[in-house]
Amino acid sequence: MPGKRGHVQEGRRFAVIVQADDLLALSTVVICPTSRSAFAASFHPEVIVADQPTQVLCEMGGAVDTRALGEHVGHLAHDELRSIEEALLLVLDLP
Repeated sequence: MPGKRGHVQEGRRFAVIVQADDLLALSTVVICPTSRSAFAASFHPEVIVADQPTQVLCEMGGAVDTRALGEHVGHLAHDELRSIEEALLLVLDLP
């Protein structure tokens, strides 16, 4: 496609897997990408990844092939998981 559109970020970055553990054996996983430069918003909860404050881009969630993922770098704290859950409920307009 000619030229870039929108605000797509390039390069490698971290992602948060938001898929149920029972489905992790599938060939794809649902992720939300992260950014250290995204604007603050209720649907961009902040988490700590690799000792850096990072925003989870919950409106950019999607499925990716597990072969596209890099190494596992850790787990999020319970309050971080809860903030992502709340943001996904908002983005997906779920009760």
